[in-house]
Amino acid sequence: MTVSPDDLPYRPCAGIMLINDANKVFVGKRIDMPSEHWQMPQGGIDDGEDAETAAKRELLEEIGTDKAELLAKTDDWLTYDLPDELLGKVWKGKYRGQKQKWFLFRFTGADSDINIETEHPEFCDWKWTKAETLTKEIVPFKKDIYKKIVSAFSQFLG
Repeated sequence: MTVSPDDLPYRPCAGIMLINDANKVFVGKRIDMPSEHWQMPQGGIDDGEDAETAAKRELLEEIGTDKAELLAKTDDWLTYDLPDELLGKVWKGKYRGQKQKWFLFRFTGADSDINIETEHPEFCDWKWTKAETLTKEIVPFKKDIYKKIVSAFSQFLG
């Protein structure tokens, strides 16, 4: 029996747009999906955890620092669906995609505070990029959600 994506829930997730003093956005290249695509830090929300706490935890787990101050967050959940070739393969096949709360943080540390060689590394490389080029650098199935994130936080991006 084949499961329809419509029968699967979205995975609750917190996403982080981390900007530096030049209003450039932190992006990393995923270790598990070699490609030329970049993404912002994000991760699942644990049972009993609120989205903001999850965002702060993910920041520390994925880039090795929590030197950041919260500037804004999205009011609504933003969703994306996995492409057909990933359905049933990621997250043990339990989800059709993710519903995400996004948080905008200002990085308050130095670049040397960022350490992607964490206990469970997610990224093999990282850089600061302009918000307007973000959607050109992201995996295609996340372009629409990234456009919404940039729009939601545009007043802070200069």
